[in-house]
Amino acid sequence: MTARPCLVFSIFLSSCANSVSAPATTSSPPSALISGAAARPSTPTESTGLTPSGQSPTSTVTELAATSVSLPGATGPISIDFIAYEPKHKRVWVPVGDTGSVDVFDIATNAFTRVDGFKTVEREARGKTRVIGPSSVSVGDGVVYIGNRGTSEVCSVDEESLKLGHCIKLSTPPDCVAFVAATKEVWVTTPKDQSLTILDASNPQLLKDKIVMKMPGQPEGYAVDQGAGVFYTNLEDKNQTLVIDIKTHTIQSSWDTGCGDDGPRGVAFDSRRKFVFVACTSGVQILDGAHAGSHLGKLETGAGVDNIEYLESTKSLYVAAGKAARLTVARVDDKGQPTISDTGTTALGARNAVVDPSGNVFLVDSVGARLLVFTVTK
Repeated sequence: MTARPCLVFSIFLSSCANSVSAPATTSSPPSALISGAAARPSTPTESTGLTPSGQSPTSTVTELAATSVSLPGATGPISIDFIAYEPKHKRVWVPVGDTGSVDVFDIATNAFTRVDGFKTVEREARGKTRVIGPSSVSVGDGVVYIGNRGTSEVCSVDEESLKLGHCIKLSTPPDCVAFVAATKEVWVTTPKDQSLTILDASNPQLLKDKIVMKMPGQPEGYAVDQGAGVFYTNLEDKNQTLVIDIKTHTIQSSWDTGCGDDGPRGVAFDSRRKFVFVACTSGVQILDGAHAGSHLGKLETGAGVDNIEYLESTKSLYVAAGKAARLTVARVDDKGQPTISDTGTTALGARNAVVDPSGNVFLVDSVGARLLVFTVTK
């Protein structure tokens, strides 16, 4: 997440390039990466390898299996960070830095459409050269917004035509990008200078500078409670979760996350029960948003957690641990206590899963340059 000195890549691609359809390649995943039969009940020690936290003695855990779909034109390892589910067309948007593209996966057809034209740069880190480009995504009103960490831009893509539109240059690289419908704004976490950059999206296709909010630390992760008018983000270096008023752009409160020295990562929420879920590097802390962020339950998932997902309709929390190569699904009761219901073997480095309304899970294997799809059958 930390910006490094870079060398600008010299190829400029048209900002209005047409999308190019690419057929998906579906293959049986290698057993070393993805294993297990769908809907196979098991005990926690049998299939998950997890600690007892988040698991009742009498419950069973379903081991999920995944299919994989190759990303078009990509050869692993690739630079990948955030992906997003788009409800209108039932698609998953995957920004890929190495190819300078955003690959849009149609769930119904099991095929990708590639949106090209994003600029990239080359950066050297630890003796290796990496290509950095589109890295984050948020679904707006008829437009999808793409953050480009390589060029410090946020660009719009038309949701219908899948054509790349206008890009706005920021003063610092974007991390997370979030569309806030209530105020017609795009909020961007910009941790390098400890700020939130807020853009005017009153014209969805043409973002404009609005305000830069200075933060008391490095913002990491986000969740937007549109109904309550609240934006949540964490301070990775201060071990805090901030509650920010969307309309006034002011910090309402700050809570201790309990994540420890490594600090928090992603965040999610339950709007009805006022639970706030904060990702730590090896699990999730469940906070009581109605009582000043007091600590309720804790879910341990294995190492390598970044962003997390929550499906309020089923009260289910979804966590992909990249270092443990495990997906964990847990249901959260009304006391804020999690119980693991499903797990699945993923791939080393696979994190930042997203979920559709049916509970199907999507995440990217960066080493294998492929999208992993876990289909929930129950």
